[in-house]
Amino acid sequence: MPNSVAREAPNLATVDNVWSRMRVEAATDAAQEPILASFLSATILNHRDFKSALSYRLAQKLSDSEMNAMLWREVAEDAFADDPGIVTAALADIQAYVDRDPATRSTAQPFLHFKGYQAIQSQRIGHWLWKQGREALALYLQSRMSELYQVDAHPAAKLGRGLFFDHATGIVIGETASIGDNCSLLHGVTLGGTGKEKHDRHPKLGKGVLIGAGAKVLGNIEIGDGAKVASGSVVLEPVKPFCTVAGVPAVPVGKCAQAAGEEMDQSLNREA
Repeated sequence: MPNSVAREAPNLATVDNVWSRMRVEAATDAAQEPILASFLSATILNHRDFKSALSYRLAQKLSDSEMNAMLWREVAEDAFADDPGIVTAALADIQAYVDRDPATRSTAQPFLHFKGYQAIQSQRIGHWLWKQGREALALYLQSRMSELYQVDAHPAAKLGRGLFFDHATGIVIGETASIGDNCSLLHGVTLGGTGKEKHDRHPKLGKGVLIGAGAKVLGNIEIGDGAKVASGSVVLEPVKPFCTVAGVPAVPVGKCAQAAGEEMDQSLNREA
């Protein structure tokens, strides 16, 4: 609704059929494309539940010569067991992709193929490691994510649920940044600092925020619920809730009719 707080991210009760849909889709795809049957069985059909499949998929993607898939899977499973909210958030993120991305044709597609989705889930594990005091492994994971997904997200950054990183290439999220529920970020977005200052120095995104492609949001500033930052903008000042900003430096150009991060309307909605 106009000028209202963004809707809460879907909870597990809302998205609990995602796993069932994924299994049906995987079985259908395996029948239609037998060459992928082994892959789909290994990643989805052979698993007893979503969290098992998620730990397997992330481990297979993150493995390298130093950290094999078995080690990464143990880390993921420890994280999921200690904080089940990571799994709930991962399900909500899949629903966000289905709801907001016209290129998403199934629930399985982001899980299997989209680096933005996989980067978000990897960062959640890194954040869990960071909170456990395992900073060395968390930073190793950040480096691996950057190499693999072209998303450089510090493990200390706080991510909400129902997130959508479209294309994702070139996204940078600083150490003290936070992203609220139901936000959408396009490729090339930076949530960064303004210099060499330490401590709390990165942006704080409210709920339902949309950050357009190539936009740079810099400094310890708040981007209000439902706000919209136009592509290519440089934001150096706080943005009020449900306000649209554009330009270098960004200035207000209009209001958002609804939570921009959920509606994905990238027009400027200029006021008369």
